[in-house]
Order: sequence, then C-alpha cells, then structure tokens
Amino acid sequence: MTLPHERHVLVVFPHPDDEAFGVSGTIANYIQQGIPVTYACLTLGEMGRNLGNPPFATRESLPHIRKQELVDAAKAMGLTDLRMMGLRDKTVEFEDDEEMVQMMTKLIDETNPSLIITFYPNYAVHPDHEATARAVVRAVRRIKEADRPKLYAVAFANNTKDDLGEPDVIHDIRDTREQKLGAMRAHISQTAWMLAEMEKRLAEGEPEAENWLTYERFFNYRWHDDFESEF
Repeated sequence: MTLPHERHVLVVFPHPDDEAFGVSGTIANYIQQGIPVTYACLTLGEMGRNLGNPPFATRESLPHIRKQELVDAAKAMGLTDLRMMGLRDKTVEFEDDEEMVQMMTKLIDETNPSLIITFYPNYAVHPDHEATARAVVRAVRRIKEADRPKLYAVAFANNTKDDLGEPDVIHDIRDTREQKLGAMRAHISQTAWMLAEMEKRLAEGEPEAENWLTYERFFNYRWHDDFESEF
C-alpha cells in the first residue's frame, strides 16, 4: 500500500515493543517510500514482566537485553533514527508534566514532522502509555492550529469503539508484514509466548490473527473533543 506522502514521521511510545505491536508495518512502509521516520522510545522497558521463556534474563540484565532488542527491531523495520529518551519504565506517569511537554516539543522542533503517531489519551490502558499520550497532545496543542502536524493515535481500551467509533485511518501492511513479524521477533523476551500463539492461530486460519498482520488502525486526534476541558 502506498501511504500519503509525509515530510517526516515522528513516532513516540514509552516502551520497547509498543511500536512492534501497533505500527511497525506502517513505519516500514513509510521508510520503503523514502519518508524519514524518527522513533522516540521513552524507556527501556526495564520493568517488563517477562524475563524470557524459558528465562534468559534477570531483573538486572533485562534493561540491556531490551535495549538490544529495540535496536534489532529498528533494523527489522529499516529504521535508522532511533531515539532512546532515558526515562524509567513504569514511572513515566510520575514525571513532571511540563518537562514531559518540553521533551516532546524539542523532538517536534528538531524533526519538523508532518505526522506524529502515539497513543490516544484515555484509551491506551497503561499509565505510561497515557502519560506519553498526554505529553504529545499537550505539545502539539501549543502549536498554532494552522501549523500543527497531523496526529494519529493508537487506541485499544475496551470502550474505544463505543466512544470513538471505527478507526479513521487503516493501513494495509501486507507488503511489510515480514518487517512487522521481524520487529515482533526482535522483542523476543516479551513476545515469545505471543508469537507462538499467533503462529498457531495463523496455521489454523483464524481470520483475526491474519487481520492483525494485514491492517494497522489509527484515530485522528479529535481536537474538538480534547481530553482536557481546561488548559
């Protein structure tokens, strides 16, 4: 699928593997089209629940392993501009709000994106996801409306469909499904069980499993229905 041209795409997520699950096919597609992509990953996922299956990591070694997995996932997608922002896993929600906004503003100013991809505030489930989404939205909100980049948001809370309806943007990623699988495999400490289950479901011809490797879905952020009523 040929995606609409973008000047630059900025992807912001808090954890290694967040990109693999939701947007790795899209990232690879943009890169194949010659569109520059920057991925800012806020933490190293050092508090990840999985230590490998069977275990091959300890709590002390996991940050180093996940850092290398993130680098390998970037290679699988063809991504060359990977930013590791140095925050600590499971504490992003406790970072100073203004410092978080300034971090996002600096990234936006440096990369000058026409499109930003992150999570959708209030529909991203994990506290780190939510804190990241809030910071990105707040930073973009400060930009004059006519100059704002587009903002695509990933949402998967249970009430997403009831509140937001169907996704606004659907990317067919069949041409980059191998890159998506490669990114998933790179994060093997966290995805081993999921990959095994997915391979089983694909072998059984389950439509939902095939669908997950065929389409990636996004919502346009709805500025008319901002997550903050006062700011």
